[in-house]
Amino acid sequence: MQIIGEKINGSRPEIAKAIQERNADLIRELARKQAEAGANWIDVNAGTPPSREPDDLVWLVEVAQSAVDVPLSLDSTNPEALRAALTVVRKTPLINSISGEPARLEGILPLVVEHGCPVVVLAMDERGIPGTVGQRLEAIRKVLSRTREAGIPDSSLYIDPLVLPVATNPESALVVLESIKAIRSEFPEAHITLGLSNISFGLPLRTHINSAFLALAMAAGADSAILDPLDPRVRATIMATKVLLGQDRHCLNYIRAVRQGLLTRA
Repeated sequence: MQIIGEKINGSRPEIAKAIQERNADLIRELARKQAEAGANWIDVNAGTPPSREPDDLVWLVEVAQSAVDVPLSLDSTNPEALRAALTVVRKTPLINSISGEPARLEGILPLVVEHGCPVVVLAMDERGIPGTVGQRLEAIRKVLSRTREAGIPDSSLYIDPLVLPVATNPESALVVLESIKAIRSEFPEAHITLGLSNISFGLPLRTHINSAFLALAMAAGADSAILDPLDPRVRATIMATKVLLGQDRHCLNYIRAVRQGLLTRA
């Protein structure tokens, strides 16, 4: 299970303030804590207006990679911001993201090809987020026809079926879980990721919903998630689910984590 740490995101008020004030200490601390908690990628998302975003994303990249050796996920829909960040990033990043939206695809796909980056593929197009499993698969097929044409192997893709809040649509989780199964069947070489915390938006005690959904998603075939690696319940869910799915031989990683005090009883 590959973890993409979600904490450095300009949509969060404290991160927006840190970006504006150039509070490097906070960004370094969040990058370091997420890496220590097991994040495979550290997502950096400035979320600032297009005119400012290139400078802000470059600053985030430079600060985050000064604190950790973990590769970064460059999270932006702005090709200019991504292009600027790619000039300073040290390790090959994950680009988050492309979709079937023509402008987004045309603006970002050439950067993916030029720099040989893995990339998140969103199951959407110019019509928005499809409501059914079949429509999401259709959107994914359109994007993959372009990535394959560009010579990008499916193994470099992180397909995101797009999680919407279950509080506003009780079918949201079921659609995503069925989409994961369909993606795993049709595109077996691709990775499958998801924005975990979206599922619980608007609900209290969100960690319970997030953890339960994560276990179901892993069982359905997801092998990556954008999540909060500092949430102990989520970390425990990943390790326990890997045991149950036969992904932790002889339960060694789980036992080691317990002995090291990384998993709590609560």
